[in-house]
Amino acid sequence: MSDTMPSENRAELSSLATALVELTRRVAAMAESAQSARQEKLSSELFAVERALRGAGRRLERLAHPVRRAR
Repeated sequence: MSDTMPSENRAELSSLATALVELTRRVAAMAESAQSARQEKLSSELFAVERALRGAGRRLERLAHPVRRAR
C-alpha cells in the first residue's frame, strides 16, 4: 500500500479507529454483563462482534498509520 494518502484521509481514518475503540469497549461490556447473567447465546454473539470490531480497528489503524517496509 502506498503511503501517499492525503493527510485529511489519514485523520478521518484515525478518527474512525478511535470511535471504533469506544464502540468495541461498549460491546465488550455488554458481552461481559450477559455472561455474568448467564445469557450464553447473547454473550457468545457479543464476544464474536467484539472480535470482529477489534479486527476492523486494527485494519483502520494500519490504513491510518502505514509502516514503511524495507525494500
